[in-house]
Amino acid sequence: MRLNYAMVFVSDMDRSVAFYRDVIGLPLQFQSPGWTEFSTDGAKLALHLAEELGTDSPTERAGMCRPGFSVQNLAEFHQRMVLNGVRCVQEPKSIYGVKVAQYSDPDGLMFSVGEER
Repeated sequence: MRLNYAMVFVSDMDRSVAFYRDVIGLPLQFQSPGWTEFSTDGAKLALHLAEELGTDSPTERAGMCRPGFSVQNLAEFHQRMVLNGVRCVQEPKSIYGVKVAQYSDPDGLMFSVGEER
């Protein structure tokens, strides 16, 4: 397993892109109104517009973060999480051609796990 990305929920995509690209100096890889990715030497930094997910959620409001991991076999990983009593927030499903599931840690921090292509 490897850390694939850290997702930061933002309230203003253009302002946040300008900050991470122009002030911090991260190379922009992809930009859209609801999702943006920056390349780094390690995992990607992804920005997600908080409004798209519902800003009333305490785990998805602007200023929060969600790490994303990648595994070779999501079905096996999911089974291990269920056997260990890990709360599954989103069952594995295909999103834009990638199998993804979401879980929460003991403190309620959500994390995403995608299957490597």
